Amino acid sequence: MKAPALRIFIGYDSKEPSAYAVLSHSILSRASVPVAIIPLALPGLARIYTRERGPTETTEFSLTRFLVPYLSGYEGYAVFMDSDMLARVDVGDLWLYVLADPGKAVYVCPHDYEPQAGAKFLGQAQTSYPRKNWSSFMVFDNAKCRALSPEYVNTATGLQLHRFQWTTDAQIGHLPLDFNWLVGEYAHNDTARILHYTRGGPWFPSAEPVDHASDWWTAYEAAVLT
Repeated sequence: MKAPALRIFIGYDSKEPSAYAVLSHSILSRASVPVAIIPLALPGLARIYTRERGPTETTEFSLTRFLVPYLSGYEGYAVFMDSDMLARVDVGDLWLYVLADPGKAVYVCPHDYEPQAGAKFLGQAQTSYPRKNWSSFMVFDNAKCRALSPEYVNTATGLQLHRFQWTTDAQIGHLPLDFNWLVGEYAHNDTARILHYTRGGPWFPSAEPVDHASDWWTAYEAAVLT
């Protein structure tokens, strides 16, 4: 029996379609394993996700990301990524770290920082809380995440979800930070495996100039202009 494709759910925001397209291409062009890329777009979740968008939800997928285990049938592994990212390595490399620390419910990059900017892209308010940006890149062992039912995701507070109060600390595995390198928050890093333009990517004119902008535009040209 062949192994199933690695499911990669990407948050889709109608204000940033180019970010989704470029990230998808950057994954597909480097993957050494079969991948299935699935956009988390609100219209397709209308029957499942029923809560109204809150004032601190800066993207359309701020909370829908926690539906990934349910959407995967609580089977196998699945990855969630914010759309404002750029993959620069083979996503298959993730398994080296999952296999080295088996049995966790979820694997994240454990950032410990205070945001530098007072506002995010498009004037969105910047909020600070413990474990900020941990949920922007997650590898779920779906069977261990049954607490993330549609009912829970529709009623839990944003902080309960983003601070991983639906599991225990012992069930959170750690990945190297360069799988979710925070552009503009961390120093320039030419060896970062996944760049995360968390303060706004170069596809927003208001975000330019931004560190690693040339990396994204090169990926854009490869994805769209070839």
